[in-house]
Amino acid sequence: MRLLIVGPLGGQISAATKIAMDHGAKVAHVDTIEQATSALRAGRGADLLMVDARLDIAALIGANEAEHIVVPIVAAGVGVDPMIAARSIRAGAREYISLPPDAELIAAVLAAVCDDERPLIAADQAMKQVVTLADQIAASDASIMITGESGVGKEVLARYVHKKSKRKDKPFIAVNCAAIPEQLLESELFGHEKGAFTGAVARRIGKFEEADGGTLLLDEISEMDLRLQSKLLRALQERVIDRVGGSKPVPVNIRVLATSNRDLNALVRANEFREDLLYRLNVVNLRIPPLRERREDLSALSQFFIDKYARSNGRPARKLSRDGLAQVMEHRWPGNVRELENAMHRAVLLANGEEVGADAIRAPDGAPVGARDATGEAIEAAQVAARNLVGRTVAEVEQDLILETLTHCLGNRTHAANILGISIRTLRNKLKQYSDEGLRIPPPPTGQAA
Repeated sequence: MRLLIVGPLGGQISAATKIAMDHGAKVAHVDTIEQATSALRAGRGADLLMVDARLDIAALIGANEAEHIVVPIVAAGVGVDPMIAARSIRAGAREYISLPPDAELIAAVLAAVCDDERPLIAADQAMKQVVTLADQIAASDASIMITGESGVGKEVLARYVHKKSKRKDKPFIAVNCAAIPEQLLESELFGHEKGAFTGAVARRIGKFEEADGGTLLLDEISEMDLRLQSKLLRALQERVIDRVGGSKPVPVNIRVLATSNRDLNALVRANEFREDLLYRLNVVNLRIPPLRERREDLSALSQFFIDKYARSNGRPARKLSRDGLAQVMEHRWPGNVRELENAMHRAVLLANGEEVGADAIRAPDGAPVGARDATGEAIEAAQVAARNLVGRTVAEVEQDLILETLTHCLGNRTHAANILGISIRTLRNKLKQYSDEGLRIPPPPTGQAA
């Protein structure tokens, strides 16, 4: 975690710095917003800016955006002044922190920005196998694709691999490809030269160069557009990058890890992801099972989050009760570890007894977690189906439906056409199209014409 403090902060810099460093952050300081942009431009990157609320936060954000620099900002000011806090939030700050600094508040802000301090917990055999494979390949320089549903802990595993690698003393830089607008992502990754575009008043170092010697994590790589995928492929193959507007290749020495919660092979078939890039990234695949397939992890993770949020909220240490654990085990956790963490945070705040019981483990709407009926199951199934459809074309969905139905019918074209509600001629035309595109078509049963 890299924190850049901007401004005098009313003489409270040393206290804020010590608290942040105690929570694992690497802290730097500049006096002005101009110096902040210059530091970011020069590659002295930051994951978070803590800015004196008396400074022009809107101007800082504007200067950063003009140079395609994306870093979240929290404002800080001496005492609690609602007017200053409101003005800071309107200017674009994510949060306002009052000084003298509250240790738990700063810790919460740092935790919200990154997962540096989150350990990899693996009590279930399925997860232990993933960790064993990660241990085997961590020392190499091989690119790794980490896949799994949203919230399973893909970035946590990526940080674990980095810490086990020979690059552990060098930077670990994470870029969320889905969170950065497409028009900014190229500059964020590769940097730019002075004059490359309006607002580029000086050279800017991108994440590839920031990560030199270390590890670069491309989070949600599936959201990167095809043009940038081509540039990324060249960087991986030749170990050089081209800054936007540059004419001279820049050598880089990094290891690239990538994550995705989507089926990249399906995206390749839909011409939305480059097959050669997938081969280059997917030297080794680490698939993290969803939490519903890691039942033994539920107890360990639940207690870890209970202990964590008891400390951060000044609550007494409590154990998860037997009925509380049964409640946790009953729920399917479609949001995976992220959902479990939020539930345990709420449970710590709601618990009143000596243990965290089932009555404290509730969903955001107040309903007991794990109290599921047929309607709840149907809603979850519909949500999963919808998530699988979002981002796909009608033609892709139609293709999958036709081929899965044909497989279900053991290749019987007539039965499949009846189930699909289309003519046998339409089905055969579709199958010919798919075959011409190189897809494998289930053969018809013996004696049936194709």
